[in-house]
Amino acid sequence: MKKYRVTLTPEERQQLHGLIAADKAAAQKLAHARILLKADASPGGPAWTDDRIADAVEVNRTTVERVRQRFVEQGLEAALVRKPQDRPSRERKLDGAGEARLVALTCSDPPQGRAAWTLQMLADKLVELHIVDAISDETVRQVLKKTN
Repeated sequence: MKKYRVTLTPEERQQLHGLIAADKAAAQKLAHARILLKADASPGGPAWTDDRIADAVEVNRTTVERVRQRFVEQGLEAALVRKPQDRPSRERKLDGAGEARLVALTCSDPPQGRAAWTLQMLADKLVELHIVDAISDETVRQVLKKTN
């Protein structure tokens, strides 16, 4: 007997079939929808084993187990989408105020003897002004690209 038994309502089943038929969602979301449909133990549902579902959907068995568990504990939407991170993997180097200082610095006159700021010069200046402890020119480039 499965610890987490998936029993879909007719509305949920219809929603999952519609999601798969539209084929407009992320691959992971579609895979999770297929997992739930194959795991459905309600009357008329296929109620496949985890191993059989994993082979059919081409995912790991633990993925099937996690999707089952999330569906039972948190509902359909939580089972379809990836859980958001509690915090980012890496903290941002520049917050909004830091980005504003970078943009202002970029708009200011370049150092004497230079026609324009380089990304490395901007990164060095941010460190010199104690806006950040350290920052790469690539991070400066990404921030400037984002802010246009």
